[in-house]
Amino acid sequence: MDDHLRRRLFDMLERDTQARQRAAIQGGLFEGYNDALRDVYNANARELAEIVDQGGWPDKYRVGEDGATVAFLVVQHAIGLPNFMRACLELIEEAAERGAVPRWHVAFLMDRICVMEGKPQVYGSQFDWDAAGEVNPLPIEAPETVDQRRKAIDLVPMADAIVIERKEKAARGEMPPSNWAKRQTEFDAWAQAVGWR
Repeated sequence: MDDHLRRRLFDMLERDTQARQRAAIQGGLFEGYNDALRDVYNANARELAEIVDQGGWPDKYRVGEDGATVAFLVVQHAIGLPNFMRACLELIEEAAERGAVPRWHVAFLMDRICVMEGKPQVYGSQFDWDAAGEVNPLPIEAPETVDQRRKAIDLVPMADAIVIERKEKAARGEMPPSNWAKRQTEFDAWAQAVGWR
């Protein structure tokens, strides 16, 4: 176990958490892509890239299961860096094949990348507000078999995941966007500008 590396990862998590708390207090967490969050996410991603370059993916054998999950979260939040996220997906897939990270890390990152690219997700792990103001999974490839795919990687059925996601958003005080269509247009423009599409 690399205690120094664990500390670096948990320092990243602390910066991430503090930035999200500041954005929430200022009311900018759920409307658009907050500039301060972007800066923290990108700085964490750069640091994680250095860690990977020096010793490979920080898996449970190097940093513990919780440390590996922190590394995964850093990647999940680095939505402004498409090439970084895609490269990390390959590393996480390799680690999952060795049993060094949970399979759901692969599923969640794969789905996040699909959504950013404007494609249907595979496992239904990514949710957002719809035009009716409800929290629902974003489009899913072959939705009739999604529960089989989810079961194969130890995720709860889709119906249960929807209930959980809605409760979590309510507990965090998240509200639907004031102008859903505008938000979608802005997101599509942003995704093109940063190279997702």
